Amino acid sequence: MKELVELIVKKLVDNPDEVSVSEVDSERTTVIELRVAKEDLGKVIGREGRIAKAMRVLIGAATSRDSKKCILEIIED
Repeated sequence: MKELVELIVKKLVDNPDEVSVSEVDSERTTVIELRVAKEDLGKVIGREGRIAKAMRVLIGAATSRDSKKCILEIIED
């Protein structure tokens, strides 16, 4: 999942070198933490959150067969 998010986000932003994706695993959930440059934050979130919502839908569809839930968090530095 980490690689999927990283691939999508690097295509969206102006500074792909500053994209950082990490996974935090627990028993029932996996949290994907996404960090981008401050000026690219709007491109990742999108108008009214549409791009972020679309990425969350893709992650949910890709992990639907797993017993773990996967959550995408966009972290602002």
